Amino acid sequence: MLKQIEGSQGVAQAVALCRPDVVCAYPISPQTHIVEALGLLCRKGVLQDCEYINVESEFAAMSVAIGASVAGGRAYTATASQGLLFMVEAIYNAGGLGLPIVMTVANRAIGAPINIWNDHSDSISQRDSGWLQLFAETNQEACDLHIQAFRIAEELSVPVMVCMDGFVLTHAFEEMDIPDQAAVDAFLPPYRPRQILDPDHPYSIGAMVGPEAFTEVRWLQHRRMEDAIPVIERVQKEFEQVFGRPAGGLLSTYRLEDAEVAVIAMGSLSGTIKDTIDEMREDGRKIGVLVLKSFRPFPFEALRKALSGIPAVIVTERTLSAGGACPVSLEVMKALKGLPVRQHTVIAGLGGRSVSKASLRAVYEKALDGTLPEDEETFLDLDKELVTRQLEREKASRHVGPVAEALNRHVNERKLARGEEI
Repeated sequence: MLKQIEGSQGVAQAVALCRPDVVCAYPISPQTHIVEALGLLCRKGVLQDCEYINVESEFAAMSVAIGASVAGGRAYTATASQGLLFMVEAIYNAGGLGLPIVMTVANRAIGAPINIWNDHSDSISQRDSGWLQLFAETNQEACDLHIQAFRIAEELSVPVMVCMDGFVLTHAFEEMDIPDQAAVDAFLPPYRPRQILDPDHPYSIGAMVGPEAFTEVRWLQHRRMEDAIPVIERVQKEFEQVFGRPAGGLLSTYRLEDAEVAVIAMGSLSGTIKDTIDEMREDGRKIGVLVLKSFRPFPFEALRKALSGIPAVIVTERTLSAGGACPVSLEVMKALKGLPVRQHTVIAGLGGRSVSKASLRAVYEKALDGTLPEDEETFLDLDKELVTRQLEREKASRHVGPVAEALNRHVNERKLARGEEI
């Protein structure tokens, strides 16, 4: 059914259609509307036979989800940013135990300084936790990915994060096609857990493993992630057959057929990139985009095949690895190893900064002309005057205070000088 609806409300309705047995709720912006909406659906009786549990923290939310899953229940929760970090110990437990929990991550920057706006630093910080990570480009895709996520998680017995950009998607109103219950029931079978606490067949869950077997445990976890590649592809194809629209999978491509430069991106920024590419194509510039849908597992072979023969790639990063190479760029480098391709990294949209078509086009033109640096990251729209002033302040005085306070003060000084309100 077509509805004009907020992204968070659409995701909540999609999760409810998956008939979770337990929803663990602790609010943190920008995922709050998702768990609020699920609570309302439970109270109204739309979501039946579901235990909705208000917990005291994000750590508790994941801990309850783990307990629900090992007890044989279909478990769901949601979080973002600092909440995801508060869950970390339990997140690794869920990944290591292979529990098919589904969690929405409403992507948001990590502090300090405090920032509630969107980038990908939260979910990517958990890339080694043993969770699948699927990224939504649109609200419709976010809705569809949750339905696929339960199917994938339960078939493989692995947990899945569905990542959607905070505020950009979670709080955006747009037309979404919310499936009916019968169609979801036909696509997603009742939950049949691979491991369950059963008094008639007792065994330990979460036992200690010593050095003699720990490497093998991790190898098997890695193998399960690799096994997810064909499952993600197959589930995506079956979803398209049942619901009549593509969503998810490993990756998608746009106007790559004769491209001289390919832009690689994840999440909602892909839409702005596609618009920029359309305008550049009208001017005869040969450029296209590859949108990553799955970051974990990373689709090495599919990406290499899609980009084979393209002279240059630009990896768009929505996070920063301070003092090292950026996460997506490293994966792309491995995928393209041995191919004659120039690889560039552009860091854009950190902390929710707006990314304009004009700024993107300026960078893409440099890549097409061969003048974009390969040996260092390009920070899109970096305010060089702002950072230069801070570096000079730190050089001149030992007691400069927190960086966030200093930068905010300088920004406000510039606004006052221009006659703008603070």
